[in-house]
Amino acid sequence: MIELTLAHSPDPDDVFMWWPITGKIAPGSAHDHSVPPRQLSGPVLPTGRFRFRPVPADIEVLNRRALDPSATPYDVTALSVRTWADVSDRYRITRCGASFGDGFGPKLVCRRDQRGETTTIGCEGCLLKPGVTIAIPGRRTTAFLMLGMVLGRALASDHARFVEMPFDQIIPAVASRKVHAGLVIHEGQLTFADAGLRLLVDVGEWWKERTGLKLPLGINAVRTDLDSLHGPGTLAEVGDLLAASVKYAMERREESTAYTMPWAEANAVRAGMATPDLARVDRYCRMYVSEETLDMGEAGRAAIERLLREGESAGLVDRAPSVSLL
Repeated sequence: MIELTLAHSPDPDDVFMWWPITGKIAPGSAHDHSVPPRQLSGPVLPTGRFRFRPVPADIEVLNRRALDPSATPYDVTALSVRTWADVSDRYRITRCGASFGDGFGPKLVCRRDQRGETTTIGCEGCLLKPGVTIAIPGRRTTAFLMLGMVLGRALASDHARFVEMPFDQIIPAVASRKVHAGLVIHEGQLTFADAGLRLLVDVGEWWKERTGLKLPLGINAVRTDLDSLHGPGTLAEVGDLLAASVKYAMERREESTAYTMPWAEANAVRAGMATPDLARVDRYCRMYVSEETLDMGEAGRAAIERLLREGESAGLVDRAPSVSLL
């Protein structure tokens, strides 16, 4: 069988989608590529001549890997929409597997009570003050692209202002006063208030008000050279298997959500947060495993192109490529 790597982030919505073709795996290796995930069960769907090997990793790690010409590329990988713009010649977006926020998305948060601070953040405009530091999940993420649109190119170019860190460390960094504010993604969008933080800006809401569109955040992408590596029709074959996996998982939402629970719990432990209950994880998965996740269609494709064009106009994306879906 031909082994294909399938790289995804360790957050519940990504884990939710792929177990039907990778088999179920245990968390614990998301931040260490040298430790393979522990296999709990085999795939439940036939995968033909392919075997999919799951590679869980932080989304910014996957973004950097795709951008690194010296690294062995993953065959299938989650990517931020922002990063895909820079690797569109090497990766093609699949119709399935994308995350869209409908009037919601990554959130910029700060502490509820910042009295006694040298720099006090009381409003969105306070972020413009000198000395304000903001934790971000990576400069290559769509979340940071959106924050750059909200705050302006000049501020986004101020490297001293932004501190990159793994997504699950942002809430603790804000709560412990290591930074003044943080841009939270994944489950942090639902849990930040538990750490005594409050919302400053929801970039998904900002985008919806500005464009009326859903916000494309993360996409699933396949290497464009698979046909030359494994024969004509391979790209379409892999795309069909990925779509079948998402469909199967969504049709068995209760089982899929239950499978993600240890991953949500592991993320919470790393962030020093309380263990989430099933209802909260189910709510999160329903936010980002939606109709568009099964097939983004023309509306999703157009939303990606619009986002990248806006990013190019704002000077935050070098080039906005046209989008052709697999």
